[in-house]
Amino acid sequence: MRQIIIENPVLNSPYTEPERQFRFDDDGITDEVVEARRVSSYFVPIARPRKQGKQLVLDTEWIEERIQENKLINRIRGRVAIWRRGGYQGITNTTRRLLEYWQRPDRDPRQRLFFCQIEVLETAIYVTEVARKYGDAWIENQLREGNDGANPGLFRIAFKMATGSGKTVVMAMLIAWHVLNKLANPQDARFSDTFLIVTPGITIKDRLRVLLPRDPAGDYYRLWDIVPSEDLDDLNRANILVTNFHAFLLRERGDASRTTKAILNHGQEEESAFRESPDEMVRRVCREFGGKKNIVVINGEAHHCYRHKPDGEEVRLTGDERKEAQKREEAARVWISGIEAVKAKIGVKVIYDLSATPFFLLGSGYAEGTLFPWVVSDFSLIDAIESGIVKVPRVPVADDSMRGDQPTYRDLWLRIREELPRKGRGTQAVTGEPRLPAELQSAIHSLYGNYEKYYRQWEESREKSGNENPPPVFIVVCNNTNVSKLVYDYIAGWDKPLPDGSTVPVPGALPILSNVQGDRWFPRPNTILIDSEQLESGEAMSDQFKKFAAREIEEFESEYRARYPGRDAEMLTDEDLLREVMNTIGKPGKLGEQVKCVVSVSMLTEGWDASTVTHILGVRAFGTQLLCEQVVGRGLRRRTYVASPQTVPVNGRTVTFDGFEPEYAEVYGVPFSFIPCSG
Repeated sequence: MRQIIIENPVLNSPYTEPERQFRFDDDGITDEVVEARRVSSYFVPIARPRKQGKQLVLDTEWIEERIQENKLINRIRGRVAIWRRGGYQGITNTTRRLLEYWQRPDRDPRQRLFFCQIEVLETAIYVTEVARKYGDAWIENQLREGNDGANPGLFRIAFKMATGSGKTVVMAMLIAWHVLNKLANPQDARFSDTFLIVTPGITIKDRLRVLLPRDPAGDYYRLWDIVPSEDLDDLNRANILVTNFHAFLLRERGDASRTTKAILNHGQEEESAFRESPDEMVRRVCREFGGKKNIVVINGEAHHCYRHKPDGEEVRLTGDERKEAQKREEAARVWISGIEAVKAKIGVKVIYDLSATPFFLLGSGYAEGTLFPWVVSDFSLIDAIESGIVKVPRVPVADDSMRGDQPTYRDLWLRIREELPRKGRGTQAVTGEPRLPAELQSAIHSLYGNYEKYYRQWEESREKSGNENPPPVFIVVCNNTNVSKLVYDYIAGWDKPLPDGSTVPVPGALPILSNVQGDRWFPRPNTILIDSEQLESGEAMSDQFKKFAAREIEEFESEYRARYPGRDAEMLTDEDLLREVMNTIGKPGKLGEQVKCVVSVSMLTEGWDASTVTHILGVRAFGTQLLCEQVVGRGLRRRTYVASPQTVPVNGRTVTFDGFEPEYAEVYGVPFSFIPCSG
């Protein structure tokens, strides 16, 4: 197979409809440029290990024979394009005013909206205001059919947008479109001024406060110039509530003992007199809506919200994979049940789903990676890469240790999984000197060698400019707590026990990322250990994790007291503190500004938007492109968005457009179908 190297993967402007794409064939992506927009396609999720010599290689390649067209999305895209070219006929005056405002030529360059953001609103507008007028009632009919099969009684419309392509701005645009239309014509039942925004965890919930008009931290309507200044006061009349799906959990009430409750309830756990009813839960969650009815729900990271397919296929899972699937299934059940309860109590007009990966997950009863049948628009990760909107994920150096037809560091998990500690074996595997499998150790040092180059460049730039920009960040995603502790100790350092019962700190193996210098622990850790799932739920962390993270929690408490002398650090929980550190990585003047490495248990938090991530290492199983994209996506947010004329060669001539220089994220251990770039 010919070695493909693409020097510059950015082919399109982020501000116009994509005009060029790299062609795929039976071996994957090529360097041949096709001068047309990529058709929305569905990658058939077959994650079967195949033999290459004595090595197992996951079959996760984007190849032509495994790609199927998303016919509904492409039909809708074609209708929207014709309508766009025809001048946006059949819409309200308010909608027309907004479309013109968002695309006016004299917008501040810092507030220009991406084509993919405009296209989402065009699609939502077409489905809501236009389609039936122009003989396209089939769109709504097909969407309702897809919903009836998966979410009976709910009307969901999903927009697939790559990580880093601006989903929060799109939420603000959707809200503005609804609110201004509702105020202009209160009798128009197509629109609403009341919104319930549901998120998968605390990080995104906090981030989406920018959707509250006049939020003290700076709302997006002003920051991104979503509406004319004369309409800002009208937006303040909207009812907007941001919550996470955990609020839908039915709460226990009363202080009777568990035994007393069981006796009085005759052993009936589900319909307990001591637990909220769904109606009571809705009254609690939606209290601030007053008497408002028929609201709009916006789901952030909507792939977590689904109903298990009753007669669906059941995949046999074991170990960590089975436990992860069970947790996802329970979270999805709580989320969708909560929305169904809201619909039953106060009415839900429409649900807008936004996600980079709106697919059914493993254990859902659907084939893993099956696209939600109510997705109406698609701007994929490969589209975002070719438009320069996100960083380009790549393997940073030549990996010559070829096994089969894939590099060792790309298909890392299959080579190391049997040598790593399993969850539940106790703490023996994560105490004492951290010993990594040879291939994992080699991968870490190889990726760190590349990180060191980035770090030295950052140091030089900081010295020359005098700017206190945060350092580049290296992230490691592990499969369980024991593995994360092992990797953390190897990178950050560990306590070596001495014969007299005392301990001495041993520096980590990667000097820039070590938390030990000489025989002392740094007061400000360079590397942190995070359990994202526990932090996001808002529940207490496990005792085991607190034990592993005790030192960093103590150090950050000390720094918190020094940084904020007027605040009471005792009021902060350990979870609050670690969440604050995690969410301020890469932010000058904040608690996490100097963190250089994050070792995470399970998935990194969705919504975590550190633009300083430059290196990603996966130490876990990756069965599908879906999971690969979710992990890699945490490191793809760009640092800069300054557009300039870009010139690229295309089929024997040069093409110039207004776009971004490519930025890169260096990735090991994630068998992702990358654009192969020289690094």
